[in-house]
Amino acid sequence: MDLVFATHNTNKLKEVGLMLPKAIRLISLEDLGCRQEIPETGTSLEANAQLKADYITKHYGISCFADDTGLIIDALNGAPGVYSARYAGEEKDSEKNIEKVLTKLRNGASREARFKTVIALNLKNKRLLFDGIVEGTITNEKRGKNGFGYDPIFIPTGYDQTFAQLPGHIKNEIGHRGKALQKLIKYLAKN
Repeated sequence: MDLVFATHNTNKLKEVGLMLPKAIRLISLEDLGCRQEIPETGTSLEANAQLKADYITKHYGISCFADDTGLIIDALNGAPGVYSARYAGEEKDSEKNIEKVLTKLRNGASREARFKTVIALNLKNKRLLFDGIVEGTITNEKRGKNGFGYDPIFIPTGYDQTFAQLPGHIKNEIGHRGKALQKLIKYLAKN
């Protein structure tokens, strides 16, 4: 089965590609010739994921899935949340986003957080949503070189290393995107 993953984020594309069974051939937006930035104007992760999937279905007439992920920090009233990629500005600079989070948490506030991923699937005239959540805490400083985004400051519950320190296969197994993707894979296997 060929399936488009509606993302321009090469890190996400690589991570998801490693988790999909060989029966699913992942097609990138680059493969489609789609170079434009797909608008993310929704006010929720669900809305943004669906907007991206709908854009590809409408413009290319092909089955696809899209995701949106947010880091939700209790002490910041759920921020950065749906605005995680643009938390420190429209340029989507991960380093600046991390620095903004660490600066806002310097006052000793609770560091409890969670990552949430929502995947929107458009397949055979159906629109479905799958989600994955991983609980954890925010560190005081960056740790590790693996992963991307907020991975260097997020320690999943039950571990003492950040996502950026853990091997990729562990992150994929316990992480938010991996959990959402497993639900998607189970659905595709039955349909």
